[in-house]
Amino acid sequence: MNGSLIPLGRPRPERADAVRNRELLLATVREMLADGGACSVTMDALAERAGLGKGTVFRRFGTRAGIFRALLDADERAFQEQVLYGPPPLGPGAPALDRMVAYGQARIAFLLDHHSVARAALDRNQPVPAGPASITRAHLRVLLGQAEVDLPDLDSLAVQLTGALEGPLLLFLAMPETGRPLSSAEGRPLADSWSVLVHRLLSAPPDRESG
Repeated sequence: MNGSLIPLGRPRPERADAVRNRELLLATVREMLADGGACSVTMDALAERAGLGKGTVFRRFGTRAGIFRALLDADERAFQEQVLYGPPPLGPGAPALDRMVAYGQARIAFLLDHHSVARAALDRNQPVPAGPASITRAHLRVLLGQAEVDLPDLDSLAVQLTGALEGPLLLFLAMPETGRPLSSAEGRPLADSWSVLVHRLLSAPPDRESG
């Protein structure tokens, strides 16, 4: 789940009608999720509710899982824009420590909010959970460099922090369906623990001479 979604070059422009159809379909998916949850979203039901042909839905998404992957992709892009261009402390302008705490807490909330969508986006033909690309590792690596704290091997540290932040929820996605999504209250300890981890890491770095 790493690798930026922000395009490095100019993307190929879509036809105006294709853009309209995509936005209509994604908006319709959100309505269906709000009304009946992920189980209510099928290719046929989406086409009928959006007032489009089933062929249009298949061309756009390919499979039912593709519907949810497209939704995750769109929401991931919006999340990344808040990180890159939004107000601090999530966006630029705050100290590195504050931004790392804010990012982790916002990311946990994002993953919890998208739990049912992420489960529905799983490709059962693949051995690992499918999910949107995220900028977590790259973003944490930049913030570690900006923290001006003497830490060894920032690249490896960014990998480990990414695993600590996103790993538990990814593992939960791979478990059999529990029938109940995680609540924000259940996610609160994860957010609090992330804050403790970042503060201790950047306030009291390990002594590389010990041991």
